[in-house]
Amino acid sequence: MDATVGRLARRLAGTGTSVFSEMSALAVKHGAVNLGQGFPDFPGPDWVKQAAEDAIASDINQYAIAHGATPLRQALAAHYGPRLGRLLDPDREIAVTSGATEAIFASVLGLIDPGDEVIVFEPFYDSYVPSITFAGGIPRYVPLRQPDAAHDQWWYEPGELEAAFGPRTKLILLNTPHNPTGKVYTRAELEHIAGLCQRWDSLVLSDEVYEYLTFDGAQHISIATLPGMWERTLTVSSSGKTFSLTGWKVGWVIAPPTLTAATRGTHQFIVFCSAAPLQIGVAAAYAEAEAQGYYEHFRRAYHDRRAVILQALVDAGLPAFVPQGTYFALADISHLPYPDCIAFCKMLTIDAGVTPLPPVTFYADEDRHLGEKLVRFAFCKRVETLEEAARRLRAWAGKK
Repeated sequence: MDATVGRLARRLAGTGTSVFSEMSALAVKHGAVNLGQGFPDFPGPDWVKQAAEDAIASDINQYAIAHGATPLRQALAAHYGPRLGRLLDPDREIAVTSGATEAIFASVLGLIDPGDEVIVFEPFYDSYVPSITFAGGIPRYVPLRQPDAAHDQWWYEPGELEAAFGPRTKLILLNTPHNPTGKVYTRAELEHIAGLCQRWDSLVLSDEVYEYLTFDGAQHISIATLPGMWERTLTVSSSGKTFSLTGWKVGWVIAPPTLTAATRGTHQFIVFCSAAPLQIGVAAAYAEAEAQGYYEHFRRAYHDRRAVILQALVDAGLPAFVPQGTYFALADISHLPYPDCIAFCKMLTIDAGVTPLPPVTFYADEDRHLGEKLVRFAFCKRVETLEEAARRLRAWAGKK
């Protein structure tokens, strides 16, 4: 008998091994091109890494201030102030965390009491729901619907969202641009969400880690910029996606002092502080990126990568939804004879040597059917990697 049986806390029931870890291990076993987990296979900018190396050489190697190194908070305030339309106070309105995942966890833990309800759009990033349930909160799910004749992008039914709100709604978790659908919420949708939050006196935790990855004219809008929303919004982002440094795990929350207090209060007892020299590297990234034309180059490079993966999926007979943002593309496998996306992803890894991710795990149990015929491909890879994946997919499609 497993010695751990009966020893784990009930809050871990059903969590198991992350689907990211499971599929990545399968990819390694079969020598597959891993398009499942969303990490780049190319290096981050040299000038950002050099700043972190210089910080280490300068012996910035002890604990940072718990809520973030001063140079980083100042750089973030200077960068995000104009984007949010306000003068940010780096000492009171920014909390630095160990990546966006910890920012979300710490914020939810600092805001949610047992019995509080939190609205989550499906499909959702897999850390959202454990953050809620670990805090004793109750998730309320609102599904995003696939594009159809009336909607050219993923959409939600306004009535379903309105029905999810109630007197116990403390928070709504928003992700725009959205992983895994690639949806970028429109101003009209954000205004609808904002109106409901104000009506029910609810807060918003807005995960905006893909803020610089939008395509085809889609505009990223921070809900905190809408009238009456700064006071009730925690805006989350990180350096991992924007600067291709996912292993650095430097993220942050930007919010009024009454809300950053929730993040800071729990963060100090989770990790206390994030890696000091890496924070200095990220500070340099934001201080210099604009002058170097980094963001436009970043977006163009991903636009090209998106074109490669979308063509590869078309050639392989896997109809894809064109993402407006992020570095993920969803494909539809409903025309193929597989019971669900998990079976398909395992088959494709073994038979084609290409590993996607089964997004069925991004749905609540009662809504898994909505994701059973979808697969997610990450295109945060070198063009050469994507072209190799395309070659393998064409070879697989030719044998079907």
